[in-house]
Amino acid sequence: MVDFFGSVDWHTILTPKISIAELFVRATFMYFILLVLMRIILKRQGGGIGTADVLVIVLLAEVSGNGFTAEYKSLIEGAVLIATILFWTYCIEWLAHRFIFISRILHSPTLLLIENGKMLRKNMRAELVTVEELMAQLRENGIDECSKVKSACMEADGMISVVKAEQ
Repeated sequence: MVDFFGSVDWHTILTPKISIAELFVRATFMYFILLVLMRIILKRQGGGIGTADVLVIVLLAEVSGNGFTAEYKSLIEGAVLIATILFWTYCIEWLAHRFIFISRILHSPTLLLIENGKMLRKNMRAELVTVEELMAQLRENGIDECSKVKSACMEADGMISVVKAEQ
């Protein structure tokens, strides 16, 4: 008979090798660095989900993955890192919901790309949107030329919304 539980080092699995405070500080520091970098660099790449969503998914995958592969000696270390990520995610979303200036920092404003049938090239350059990409979005909305568009906007999640001009 195989003894499945006899070879498990329970003390190592449940005893952190790094202090809980240090784990919290490390996770906090990395969370905010990644949040700032993703907010600056990524807008359109996220598609239909927000930057914070992508960040949480990536961080949780990384942190929990290490717990699965014994990169940590203690599962408690992984649990503290996961809890820290989720703690900051909740706190930041709560603050953004409560305070408009934090919401403005975290969530990009809508940017007009077409107004009354005219492309706003300065705004397009700011978001690195090419004419071809914008026209592809128009065609996906059943529009074949800019003159038929009342407005097209780059939304906070990177998607382009289109409002047809009244005929």
